[in-house]
Amino acid sequence: MGVKAMLPTYELGFYALVVTCAVLYSGSGIFEASRDSMNRKAFRDGIKPGWHYFGRKMDVADFEWVMWFTSFRNIIIFALSGHVLFGKICSMTVPQHRAVMYMIYGLLAVVASMGLVYLMIILSHCLLLYSVALAKQKWLCYVAGLCCLASFKVEPFGSWQSGFVTGAFDLQDVLFYGGCTFTIMRCMSFALESSQKEEGIYSIFDLLKYNFYLPFFFFGPVMTFDQFHAQVSTRELRRKDNEMKSIRVNALLHVGAIVAVDIFFHFFYILTLPSDLKFVNRLSDWSLAGLAYSNLVYDWVKAAVMFGVINTIARLDHLEPPQPPKCITMLYIFAETHFDRGINDWLCKYVYDHIGENHDNILKELVASITTFAITTLWLGPCQVVYIWSLVNCFGLNFELWVQKFFQLGPFAKLEAKLSGAMSRRIRAAFGAVNFWAIVLYNILALNSLEFALLVTKRLLVMGFPESTLSIWFITYCGVQLIKERERILAIQQEEKGDKAKLE
Repeated sequence: MGVKAMLPTYELGFYALVVTCAVLYSGSGIFEASRDSMNRKAFRDGIKPGWHYFGRKMDVADFEWVMWFTSFRNIIIFALSGHVLFGKICSMTVPQHRAVMYMIYGLLAVVASMGLVYLMIILSHCLLLYSVALAKQKWLCYVAGLCCLASFKVEPFGSWQSGFVTGAFDLQDVLFYGGCTFTIMRCMSFALESSQKEEGIYSIFDLLKYNFYLPFFFFGPVMTFDQFHAQVSTRELRRKDNEMKSIRVNALLHVGAIVAVDIFFHFFYILTLPSDLKFVNRLSDWSLAGLAYSNLVYDWVKAAVMFGVINTIARLDHLEPPQPPKCITMLYIFAETHFDRGINDWLCKYVYDHIGENHDNILKELVASITTFAITTLWLGPCQVVYIWSLVNCFGLNFELWVQKFFQLGPFAKLEAKLSGAMSRRIRAAFGAVNFWAIVLYNILALNSLEFALLVTKRLLVMGFPESTLSIWFITYCGVQLIKERERILAIQQEEKGDKAKLE
């Protein structure tokens, strides 16, 4: 049945009421647990004094978030502000050479932050993969690129290379591995695009301009070479209607999100609580489910803020970067689940879609998904938790296709054809609710710990059955129906825009 099947307004209102009450009830349990654990010795490292205005301590368990917006806040603002000003001057004076200016600024910033030896390591990998690209053999590009990536992700090779970089500041390891691994992904994109070029090859200068664009260098997102090259080569720089207004609004939203997260962490210790399983085990099933879900939501907010700030700067440079990840509250399908849109687009273009083609064939889909998650495992860094995460998410992605193919068989297809659009939507939402919690449980083991994921699974599916299991499933069903309603409205709006475009 189509996505445009409508439900009665009173039914949607009931679903919204159920979800709102459930969120408030679950949130109150987490708030009380956070208040009671504020001075707990086990949480001493994760809960520190916060803003004195609130008179409460703050959850500081996320190392990266704390570093970005405290210790290195001024450095990041200085570097990115300098890039914006430098880019604006270049786009006004020498727009045809702006990519070169971005590269020069990026090189200087990398040397200033990480040193000359680090730059030499980056350049050596760029030169190696450029040499491989000259052969114009795709398989060789994949092999060389993945070996280079493994040299940073597999010990002792990663430690050996990082040992050449002197200095010891808090974010050194994050910047080292972030810059190196994103460089490899960009170089692989360059090599693969060069192998597809019919005549000649892109120059190494094109690779350096692509790799040393500062906003993307350390933390991404990865923008494929063909898109970046086409956009920075444009000489006529024009803004779309209301584009600057959109950029300003997005910038304010990101600042507001940063402040909101900091305030939130004064009242809800969602990152620190899962570290003490004995304490967490005392929570109600509802609070435990809310705690698991809120950890996924926070990780999405973190990714959306980080990539959103970078994307805002890229848009000021007249680029169209990968969009922030789709909101986790709007996901109930494994195929749409990702926290980094750039890496997701890279994997889809060069691996998943390349092997799986139209994703209708079960065998091709299995091979495509296994290969994709194998590369993702290498990208994240091979370890037990990542192996398990990749395995269960790969299974979830394939299981979706198996279920879809099963219900497309004759008897089921005929049965669904007899149902009304609204009833078909209700049945699909019931399955979507199960999928929703599979996504949550499969991903919190990577975001928190395997032990916490097992505890949540045991409490919700075994010890809490049937009351907690069925009640949480029903609430999730209500949430999925609200997601489907939003999808229905967006589909109608897109159709209306398409009709207007045809008339014009």
